[in-house]
Amino acid sequence: MTRTVFCFLLATIYLSLSGCAATEGMFSSWDFFGLGEDGEEKIEPAGKLVTQGMEAFKIGRYNTAMEYFQEVKDQHPFSPEALLAELKLADCAFYNDNYEEAKELYKEFEERHPTNEAMPYVMFQIGMCDYSRTDRIDRDSTGAQDAIKSFSRLLRTYPDSPYTREAKARIRAAREFIVNHEYYVAVFYVRTKKYDQAKHRLKYIVTMYPNASITPKAKALQKRLAAGDPPKWGLDKWLPELSMPDWNLSDIGIGTVDDEPEQLINE
Repeated sequence: MTRTVFCFLLATIYLSLSGCAATEGMFSSWDFFGLGEDGEEKIEPAGKLVTQGMEAFKIGRYNTAMEYFQEVKDQHPFSPEALLAELKLADCAFYNDNYEEAKELYKEFEERHPTNEAMPYVMFQIGMCDYSRTDRIDRDSTGAQDAIKSFSRLLRTYPDSPYTREAKARIRAAREFIVNHEYYVAVFYVRTKKYDQAKHRLKYIVTMYPNASITPKAKALQKRLAAGDPPKWGLDKWLPELSMPDWNLSDIGIGTVDDEPEQLINE
């Protein structure tokens, strides 16, 4: 009501200043103010809003896209387009690097539409939210641990999904990250002359992760400590890479999946 009164007063003032003859018919439609003929706010069709949202999404304007998708949810909550809008809101949050928000939105989609054909993609993206939270091995490894759990859930639920090979590769990379984190802690103990703690950590690595890429270096450091000859200088050369271990996309066939998630939104 307030907005309608404001628009009416603004039109009246404009008419009084400009003269009725010069502006005759200028305000015959409330479209000038984004309102309908009856003064109510216009509601755009769901299809148009989704199209505008997808156009913004494809060029990386994720905040703008979110506004369109949210409008679909608010104005057309029971339309077929609302289902796609729910998923794309999560995608927008993910590509905006808001991984915790994105994970919650993906989980909400899963809870509301557990039998939807896009569920393998949704589960994969939940894993990617965890994986993307992983930073450096000298920091918290919770993201890598959560990623392993999330990707493993995808593999158990949809073992033959288009995302299986990449999920397995991400699990391997996350495990390497966790091992490197453990090894980094062992080197820290050596640096601070806490040799017993370092030996315990190295033994755990060698026993639990015999095939990890860092294990040969862990064995070498373990041998030095067992001989009573811990390295005292140049410890930096004993450190692993601080970032998430890389993996070759071409080796596991990434990029060969043609299915886009929006093509799978059919309950």
